[in-house]
Amino acid sequence: MNNKKISPTWILMSLAISAFAIGSTEFISVGIMPILTKTFNISLATGGLTVSIYAAGIMIGAPILTLITNRWSRKKLLIGIMVSFVIGNLIAALAPTFWILLLGRIVTALSHGIFMAIASLIAADVVAPNKRASAIAVMFTGLTVATVTGVPLGTFIGQNINWRASFFFLVILGLIGLITNIILVPNNLPLPKPTNAKGLWKIIKQPELLLILIITALGYGATFPVYTYLTTILNKQMGWSEAAIVIILIFYGVAVAIGNTMGGRLANNNPLKALLKMLVGLGVALILVRVTMNMHLLGLISILIMGLFAFMNVPGLQLYIVQLAERFTPNEISLASALNISAFNVGITFGSSIGGQAVAANQLVNTPWLGIGMLVVGIVLIVVLQKIVAAKDMTPKDIELENC
Repeated sequence: MNNKKISPTWILMSLAISAFAIGSTEFISVGIMPILTKTFNISLATGGLTVSIYAAGIMIGAPILTLITNRWSRKKLLIGIMVSFVIGNLIAALAPTFWILLLGRIVTALSHGIFMAIASLIAADVVAPNKRASAIAVMFTGLTVATVTGVPLGTFIGQNINWRASFFFLVILGLIGLITNIILVPNNLPLPKPTNAKGLWKIIKQPELLLILIITALGYGATFPVYTYLTTILNKQMGWSEAAIVIILIFYGVAVAIGNTMGGRLANNNPLKALLKMLVGLGVALILVRVTMNMHLLGLISILIMGLFAFMNVPGLQLYIVQLAERFTPNEISLASALNISAFNVGITFGSSIGGQAVAANQLVNTPWLGIGMLVVGIVLIVVLQKIVAAKDMTPKDIELENC
């Protein structure tokens, strides 16, 4: 089985299916949070660990596992990842206690981190150089579709059957992804260049790469003080029923999908300028959420606006660090990709954790201000990065992927 026998389109679809399963898993606990807290008799803040601990697993696992598996067959690695993913969700589905459920989440998170780190690079490898950015975008559509349909469907299953059924639903998705990887992913995918732990230092000591990693964490994580507790906010603060929330999550996912598509297009020519506008837009959306926190219809509109901007920055951030790595650390591209996946999840961990602290202090209504604070710092760092880039006479256009 090789690249000539299998269309790149089918390979990208296989990766997107796996990304759909993984994306559904990451945020499933947001939808079933009230059920989990009631079942295990835990506080809302403790329930938030299902998001923050998951993100921490990705954050730690992505770069470490990338280093360990750097010279492994890409296809065998993908198969191993999806097997681990299935096992992790089985542990969660059968968990007798909340802490066993968290263990299952950690196993799944480790699978998630390494998958996202290598899948974007595999997507780029199986297409012509002038289609690399589009290929990466196709792979990431799996995550977007998961937000639109996977999380609401998992939430619906949890509300109408039980929360364990939600995790069995994820097991089924994982098995589908495993089967498509076995059938469609070629055996002879190219291996990345050898790297080691010293590569981490090479990346971190490069100012542009370090700054974009921090910006990724802050810009992406700023939504999560609110998003982690979205179902509770919609129900308790804005007065929407559980049945209505399932529908709202679908529309929220549609807003995310639109935002992702817009973000990819806006970031093509001038990523930093586009990212600056995206973070400002998200800040305005979070202010609207706070102002309308106790309003029924206006609150819903604000939440949907937040969804539009929430993950708009993802395509630009992921492509931009690959572009920078190709220029400054060409032997560490896969590691730079992995570190950016970690950075996304540093943001999730930090954002959901400080949101949890606010919730524990009965300040659920003020969680938007925490995200706004993260955005302010992120915006300042983008301005700093722009000045560094300008000082080196290097415009964002100069570091675009070839024919992007």
